[in-house]
Amino acid sequence: MTHLFPTYNRLPIELSRGNGTIVSDTQGKTYLDFTSGIGVCNLGHVNNEVHQAVSAQLAQIWHTSNLFLNEKQERVAALLAKDNLTYTFFCNSGAEANEAAIKLARKHTGRNQVITFQQSFHGRTYGAMAATGQDKVKRGFGEMLPGFSYAPFNDFEALLALVTEDVACVMLEIIQGEGGVHPANEDFLKKVESLCHQNGTLLIIDEVQTGMGRTGFMYAYEAYGIKPDIITLAKGLGNGLPIGAVVGDEKLFSSFSNGTHGSTFGGNQVVLSASEVVVKQISDAAFLADVQKKATSFRQKLDTLLTYPVVKDVRGRGFLLGIELQTDAAEILEKARENGLLLLTAGEKVVRIMPPLTVSEDELDRAFFILQTILREG
Repeated sequence: MTHLFPTYNRLPIELSRGNGTIVSDTQGKTYLDFTSGIGVCNLGHVNNEVHQAVSAQLAQIWHTSNLFLNEKQERVAALLAKDNLTYTFFCNSGAEANEAAIKLARKHTGRNQVITFQQSFHGRTYGAMAATGQDKVKRGFGEMLPGFSYAPFNDFEALLALVTEDVACVMLEIIQGEGGVHPANEDFLKKVESLCHQNGTLLIIDEVQTGMGRTGFMYAYEAYGIKPDIITLAKGLGNGLPIGAVVGDEKLFSSFSNGTHGSTFGGNQVVLSASEVVVKQISDAAFLADVQKKATSFRQKLDTLLTYPVVKDVRGRGFLLGIELQTDAAEILEKARENGLLLLTAGEKVVRIMPPLTVSEDELDRAFFILQTILREG
């Protein structure tokens, strides 16, 4: 008997404790967690510094509303600022951040059209769902919001054919996580950036899954030498506590003026206590260099799996990696779980790998051995 709506296809285990990369279930079995709560616990489970900061804030004040000054918001916003991205709005999730980004783009440009990409995923609220380029997400919910169109990913000519003078923004993911771990091509990204600037269209990069060090860079777009007008963040920004953020170009400042948008819980004191620690740790150059080093070594090992008949492709960047299979990925995940390794899917035939960024070399070797053994057997 459950009193929950069946919106999730839940695994038959309940995780009760975690530390770093290791989690254990209520039966006492331990696992290597290479899901990170779907790219959330980038600093590992129950990170000590995050725990201390949140505990200290819980002893002071929990919630004040955004009717009052909030120095923590100012500090975290300053830490998030990068290049031309100067101003931040805090909310509670990736879907909320993408909703806000779409509103901001339409408000600033005075235009209506939004272009996204097939197989994209931007959330499940109505605006974010309309932006998502996957029919399965929208099925059964009636008419979508108007003004959205979808180009094939990495196809610039197809995108160009959709562009009109009424396009407010182009929204994309540097790596389509939910859509199968498909990275954007550098040439494609630079052409999109150039097109947006020429057309007076805003470029929105959805960094909900790729941001906060996940690809070895603070923000994934940095690896490609482009400058978006807006990025959206969530997941790893709170290391397990709910938060989202829109970070925008300085030219957008006056377009989100008093009363144009809001959030009761956005930028909550407790959550921002976690985020301040998270951003400081992840933005550290030595930390990011270590992530890149570990991820490169691990990727080289995963590439050797291409010799197995069941493996079709290995792709991704940093610690957002996908193994496309000739068979059902769910079967591989079940075998991995039996052997103490938790993984994700990204579609029916893609195994998605997202360990905490703090994962050790030894833990990576253990995970690879489990994967190698399972995939060798087919």
